[in-house]
Amino acid sequence: MANSVIRQIPNAVTCCNLICGCMATGAAFHGQYQWAVLMIVMGAVFDFFDGLTARALGVSSPIGKELDSLADVVTFGVAPSAILFYLFHQVHVPEIMMPLRPVLPYTAFLMAAFSALRLAKFNLDARQATQFIGLPTPANALFWGSLVLGEHAFLVSLKFNAFFLFLFMLLFCFLLVAEVPLIALKFKNFSLAENRVRYLFLLGCLPCFLLGASCFAAIIVWYVAVSLVCRR
Repeated sequence: MANSVIRQIPNAVTCCNLICGCMATGAAFHGQYQWAVLMIVMGAVFDFFDGLTARALGVSSPIGKELDSLADVVTFGVAPSAILFYLFHQVHVPEIMMPLRPVLPYTAFLMAAFSALRLAKFNLDARQATQFIGLPTPANALFWGSLVLGEHAFLVSLKFNAFFLFLFMLLFCFLLVAEVPLIALKFKNFSLAENRVRYLFLLGCLPCFLLGASCFAAIIVWYVAVSLVCRR
């Protein structure tokens, strides 16, 4: 009986991630950005610990892997799509795009589809043991949550509009599945020679925290830039 309970602990942690994703999605549909971002962050925490828990208890299973992907699709795919869906209702729509205004918000769910594709590729791609190929879904979700939370006033001003938001969304959909290697922050040792790119990234993150709520968006942009410029 005890062994049966122990085997379910990692799955319970993964389900907490899934519940956070559902709550984030519901909050986003009501324009409650702060609550949505908080739930995405909490989901990321549970996502980090479910794998650690499974390895620590020695109870990894194929079911756990599938459940983890399902939870990640909701928390890091559907939830940020819901944030964009609501944002599309708020941003200025240029005159040329007015005929598309009723359907434009629904294009946000392209991000959910690309996030699912990204997660499926990650599960099958052995190359991603030491690096990422394409932008990780948690990073994408944190980018959009942080951007909307910190720069909402700019995004809904006349200086920005739905056309730019749509193009920006397509760019990140591409980054999710692009065959572009990005650094993984996995330190096998603390040697400067072997980890100089990682140290450069971490050092550059420090001034980003001065940006307040939009700091995570800046960190993700810095992460992609460092990976592209300094990749071997």
